Amino acid sequence: MTDSSTTPAGLRTGTWVLDPAGSSVRLTHKTMWGAATVKGAFATVAGSGELAPDGAAHGTLTIEAASLDTGNTQRDTHLKSAELFDAAAHPAIVFTAGRVTADAEGALAVDGELTVRGTTRPLALTGRADTDSPDAVVLTVEAVVDRADFGLTWNRLGMIKGPATISVVARFTHGG
Repeated sequence: MTDSSTTPAGLRTGTWVLDPAGSSVRLTHKTMWGAATVKGAFATVAGSGELAPDGAAHGTLTIEAASLDTGNTQRDTHLKSAELFDAAAHPAIVFTAGRVTADAEGALAVDGELTVRGTTRPLALTGRADTDSPDAVVLTVEAVVDRADFGLTWNRLGMIKGPATISVVARFTHGG
């Protein structure tokens, strides 16, 4: 059963569900020795969370690895292959938020774990929480991730430099 009371910030407690149409997960990464930037988006995302009466929150964001689209079919096929994301063996990229806090101005801190290609690492995010209504909130965060931490080490001729940046806009609605 879902509690329908509200937190001091005005959001309803209980279960929240990701609105895929109002959400996005984007990736940017330098290639060609830093001379070019590859940009892409994951088309399929899902998630849910829970907000307790004391304001404590936690949740999960699941991204379908095979839904990555960079606008280049050959590159996308390679990114999804066993050399990189290995989407056939590891179809989901999962971020589990163990602790989510937001202050009165909307500054957001998220502590959790990211699992990519079967490897889980801690990840702390910062961003913003904007309330559309007591029944809708948009979380906007950005993370810098070292792909090697997750076994994505393919790098022909050293062309791929530095970490990837992941940008997330996650719109959650109250689950009723």
